[in-house]
Amino acid sequence: MRKAIIGGTGVYDIGEGSYTKVVETKYGNVELDIVNINGEEIAFLARHGKRHSTPPHLINYRGNMKALEQLGIKYIYATAAVGSCNESYSPGDIVVIKNFIDFTKQRPVTFFEGGDEPVKHTDMRDPYCKNLSNKFYEVAKVEGIDVKGDAVYVCTEGPRFETEYEIRMYKSLGGDVVGMTNIPEVILAKELGMCYAAVGIITNWCTGIKGDITIHDIQGTLSANKEKISRAFLRAFAGKLNQEHCRCNNSIIEL
Repeated sequence: MRKAIIGGTGVYDIGEGSYTKVVETKYGNVELDIVNINGEEIAFLARHGKRHSTPPHLINYRGNMKALEQLGIKYIYATAAVGSCNESYSPGDIVVIKNFIDFTKQRPVTFFEGGDEPVKHTDMRDPYCKNLSNKFYEVAKVEGIDVKGDAVYVCTEGPRFETEYEIRMYKSLGGDVVGMTNIPEVILAKELGMCYAAVGIITNWCTGIKGDITIHDIQGTLSANKEKISRAFLRAFAGKLNQEHCRCNNSIIEL
């Protein structure tokens, strides 16, 4: 098993059978759905749990990513619900995440905790896999998905939304969209040598940009987009994948 989708939904019907698997890791047990698609098993991970009951600051990110590694996963696509602080990107739009700014505060963000191991650092020159991102752009055209462009993702701790003045600051720093879950997911993937790409589904305007944030709008936008994006991920997975033209499996610097 080499491929996984985080946050994907609505595509089990095109598989040839699915089952649930619980993976034991040093960070806890992780439950995944394994779907057989065209003779290949692909892992689906519900980031917030199947009942969507785990808030962003309490997600077991290290357990999730370690479980995927233990299954042999090398390629990951993820969806991310985001608010927009860029007037060029409106609710309902799709963007490809190209970089991030981290404003999380208390969640564990690394596997590298010293002890008996040497000090390690991670090169974040290309946080998101360029190969997977480019493949998504290609298949999006075939699937009729209008990708509005690249975006810089600002990750906040949550679960509260941001204040108007926080959003002003994030925007001034170059942020385009704001979410609560992509950190440390992308960092942990890089530490484990995985190719990881994320696609943002814009569900609302950030506080103080335009209008108000409503749960109804967020849920409606997600349900309208998640399935078609997941199908695009599967089409990208069907092509040839390798780690020869990215730095994803060669980003660790030991001292």
